[in-house]
Amino acid sequence: MIHAKETTDNQNTNADQSKAFIRNDQYNFIKDQTKILLTAQTSTNDAEVLNVLRHLAHEKVQNLFPALTEEQKKILHPLVQINELSEAEIFLEQLQPYRIPFKAVSDQHLKCLFPKAKKLKGPKLENINFKKTSYLAWTESSNLMYLVAEVKDQMIGVQGSFTRSHKQGICRVCNRHSEVGLFIAKMKNSGNDQFIKRGNYICQDAAVCNDNIKTLDSLAEFVGQFQNK
Repeated sequence: MIHAKETTDNQNTNADQSKAFIRNDQYNFIKDQTKILLTAQTSTNDAEVLNVLRHLAHEKVQNLFPALTEEQKKILHPLVQINELSEAEIFLEQLQPYRIPFKAVSDQHLKCLFPKAKKLKGPKLENINFKKTSYLAWTESSNLMYLVAEVKDQMIGVQGSFTRSHKQGICRVCNRHSEVGLFIAKMKNSGNDQFIKRGNYICQDAAVCNDNIKTLDSLAEFVGQFQNK
């Protein structure tokens, strides 16, 4: 188990913002690659195999970023030198200043995203670590759930019902096995004024989901299905 000291700051300073380049999902992917390398260390002593795995991991991580600067490449390079748990933890700790927080939202912004929700309470924003967030999700009343995600540089809000399933399953957002529930939302059918319901199973705990998510593709697809075409 990797115990890297992760940031608890909600937002970057202006100096941090200028150098931050790692989204939450990308950080989770990098962390997963370090776990793979550590597991390999315990399963084989073949130096050639380990060297190949290190360079494969490094290549996968670099492919997450379309245009890395030389400085950013240096920041990510220690991944190929990881041999022990302590080295993995130090590497991940050194990435903390370069994590991009989820776009800042206010109570007023949330009300604009959900104009029909007259009694919207919203999440406790002060308790959220935005650097560890790829999307926001919270429940109000017994089964009313709200989701907020950024897709193609646009903040999107989705309101629906959430029913806990009391079972394990695959989350449609993070694609990991966890305790899930069924999220369903209504949307207008294209071409007429009738409403249709769409949904899927997602993690019951959004914090767990945000820790597991390693790509934004499934999140964008999940949120996108509720948008009128």
